Amino acid sequence: MEQVKTLLESQGKAFEAFKEANDARLKAIEEKGYAPADLTEKVDAINADLAKLDKDYTEFIKKAQRPDAGELAEEQAEHAKAFDKLLRKGRADDLEAFNTKAMNGLSDPDGGYLILPEMDKIIERIVPTISAIGRLASNVTIGSAKWEKLMKTSGMAMRRVADGGTGGETTEPKYSKVAIEAFVAEVEPWVYNETLEDAYVNLASDLAEEAGIGFAEGAGSEFAIGDGVGKAKGITAYTTVANASYAWGSVGYIASGAAGAFATSAPADELVQLQHSLKQQYRPGAVFVMSDGTLSSVRQMKDGSGSYYLWQSDPTAGFGGRLLGSPVEVDDNMPTIAANSLSIAYGNIARAYKVVNRAGTTVIRDNITSKGQTKFNFRRRFGGGIYNFEALKLMKFAAS
Repeated sequence: MEQVKTLLESQGKAFEAFKEANDARLKAIEEKGYAPADLTEKVDAINADLAKLDKDYTEFIKKAQRPDAGELAEEQAEHAKAFDKLLRKGRADDLEAFNTKAMNGLSDPDGGYLILPEMDKIIERIVPTISAIGRLASNVTIGSAKWEKLMKTSGMAMRRVADGGTGGETTEPKYSKVAIEAFVAEVEPWVYNETLEDAYVNLASDLAEEAGIGFAEGAGSEFAIGDGVGKAKGITAYTTVANASYAWGSVGYIASGAAGAFATSAPADELVQLQHSLKQQYRPGAVFVMSDGTLSSVRQMKDGSGSYYLWQSDPTAGFGGRLLGSPVEVDDNMPTIAANSLSIAYGNIARAYKVVNRAGTTVIRDNITSKGQTKFNFRRRFGGGIYNFEALKLMKFAAS
């Protein structure tokens, strides 16, 4: 797309300007012991421009991924017409037959009406544009309250048997059951009653986009920091241990070397260590995940000799670019850098994190509680959690 190309080209130019300004800032610190305010302000301004370009890119992708309704089959068209009548006038008589027909083992209207598949697609497509973790995670749709799987935590060991010798039992594999529950979430956009009377408004699309943004923002936060109590459990909410003491059920971390900051000496060494703390079999497809504020600090890092920047813009890796050869995914739901914060993740998110969806989004129309307005209560059931603790590592901003 031409607009995406333009945005990526603008990012490349901005980063070249950033490197020039930051090099001047670093040289001033080396020669004078401090950086002039104008140079520091220039670096901060370019960093802000890079952050804005990233947000513009995200907004463009969100709009571009809105599904096109296209030509509907006769029954779908009748269903859409009946559903539009429900949204505008509250008349559900024509929709009852379709709603019953749409029910199956995976859907549960729970007192409401199943929304159109096109509306569900809009909601499902908006979530990944707001949450990098939600986009990268593996997704599964279930028809029960929770998703369960046995994960092998250790394999069997081989042994050699001498000629004529007797064999014996080798170590047996160990398993751990992982369970991720789908919880109820709701979003309630409202519409002026006058708008409901406007036949030219694509009401279904507008409501789906509003609901999608609401679900996406809530889910994105949960996938990063959710405590798992009636909601998804985020990647930073599990028990963490120094990676040298890693055991299944916890997430290993590498310390940054300083409380609430990168180490003052060779700060990039810990990023290299974080990358290599992940087992080799998970590195293909592995990414760094961090907020834009954290990335603005990482962008300023150079290798030990000061020859090149560790972060590089890369059109094939999106706006996050690449760090130490791995793509960077910007997710502002990740914690900002603070004492003991878990602000950077590195891992194969698809092999580490599972998003569990209970099929069937429902809507309840309420034109009673607010005079002059009609509320539309959208309900979905979803959850999320780590299902493979080996495939994810975190950086803890602490001395050890």
